[in-house]
Amino acid sequence: MSILSLFVLVPVLTIMGILFTKGLRGARMVSAVGMGIQLVLAAFLVFYYFSVRGAGNLHEMVLTADYTWYPSLNIHYFVGVDGISVSLIALTAIVVFAGIFASWEMESLSREFFITLILLATGVFGFFISLDLFTLFLFYELAVIPMYLLIGIWGSGPKEASAMKLTLMLMGGSALLLVGIFGIYFNSAPDGGQFTFNILEIARVHIPVTAQRFFFPLTFIGFGVLGALFPLHTWSPSGHASAPTAVSMLHAGVLMKLGAYGCFRIAIYLMPEAAKEMAWIFIILTSISVVYGALGAIMQKDLKFVNAYSSVSHVGLILFALLMMNKTAFDGAILQMISHGLMTALFFALIGMIYGRTHTRNIDEMGGLMKVIPFLAVMYMVAGLASLGLPGFSGFVAEMTIFVGAFQHPGIFYRIASILVVSSIVITAVYILRVVGKLLLGPIKQEAHLKIKDATWFEKLSTTTLLIGIAGIGIFPLWLSNTILDSLQPIMDKLAIYLH
Repeated sequence: MSILSLFVLVPVLTIMGILFTKGLRGARMVSAVGMGIQLVLAAFLVFYYFSVRGAGNLHEMVLTADYTWYPSLNIHYFVGVDGISVSLIALTAIVVFAGIFASWEMESLSREFFITLILLATGVFGFFISLDLFTLFLFYELAVIPMYLLIGIWGSGPKEASAMKLTLMLMGGSALLLVGIFGIYFNSAPDGGQFTFNILEIARVHIPVTAQRFFFPLTFIGFGVLGALFPLHTWSPSGHASAPTAVSMLHAGVLMKLGAYGCFRIAIYLMPEAAKEMAWIFIILTSISVVYGALGAIMQKDLKFVNAYSSVSHVGLILFALLMMNKTAFDGAILQMISHGLMTALFFALIGMIYGRTHTRNIDEMGGLMKVIPFLAVMYMVAGLASLGLPGFSGFVAEMTIFVGAFQHPGIFYRIASILVVSSIVITAVYILRVVGKLLLGPIKQEAHLKIKDATWFEKLSTTTLLIGIAGIGIFPLWLSNTILDSLQPIMDKLAIYLH
């Protein structure tokens, strides 16, 4: 059995273990142990990947394993990783582990909650290791569908409406995506051979340009819905606001990256000519996402809505970078996926912890929290500074790489779009500093807030785990950037054939 299959097997075994527990204590202990093993496994994968590459294995994908599922349609359980997918697997393991401890006191249907949360994580891990389009789509749906239950049952506010809106929009995106995937499949053998879902095999053939022009926008939009592509982003803020803390962490930290990764690995990589022709359309939409999301965050008074609109802006920046289609911009986009995943997970964890103490998310009703909950307040301030791109944190490395890559594109249209997107830095600074000032500084506005307690041990473990990743990438960025760049080379070689 491939080591990569353990990333699906361990969560499944964890779910089975939870079924035999009773009450909150057993469910959270089994979940913590299972996802702790998954985190250790992800760390081992990172080191093992470097050792494989160091031994001279220069294949595009390593640690591959191939098992036939449905021979008549040539559907395989085909898995493998490169530096990009290894990085995203590590991100997922960190966010899921932190999410378990952020949900440590989940008392309502605790077993069912942890089972559904880990089922979602199983889909994410399976998605990042899949090299067969059909298998990838199955894991994609496994990651998306549990969101309806997690928000509809354990959410807050108008949770049923938010869950329904999220599900309908993501299912609409999935319908477009399925058409796009089958379009790629039926054009994967232009010389009359056997059709295939194998991504590596499809990359070696030339899909007819007429087919690319039809199926590229379907595939890009299908994945883009999950990436909060404007104007199909409206499910995201309401979904974030109603979701429980750990679900918001996974939703913004990991799930939205599935959309960006799919746009990159499937839409752009397999249909580069259509991507180049139509890039200007989606650059306009992603530029709007970046600026609109940042402006939307300024107008919010609910902490979760601030971070939700911030996520629309930051993920829009990822899609914008991918559409520039050069190596530096791709590198920045992947760095931003990882950086934003850690930062937004930390934000949502802290917002949930603050809400659990103050029983409000309204910024105007809070103030002076630095005096009563210093650990959580300092963590929130650090997360904010990382989000606005302060040097020394992951956000600075990712965003500067994107901006350099964007300005490498020679077209005047692309330069103007890049300038517009860069302006979002100023807007981001405004809403981050505004929230930090109102929330943490000044006098305490409610006497009840004088009695609240600072972080518990499991809250410190959850937030510190995420902060280590943010600071680690910011201080030592080259190891991650070089890993991504090495994995980008085969993709750039393929794009160079058809784009010049």
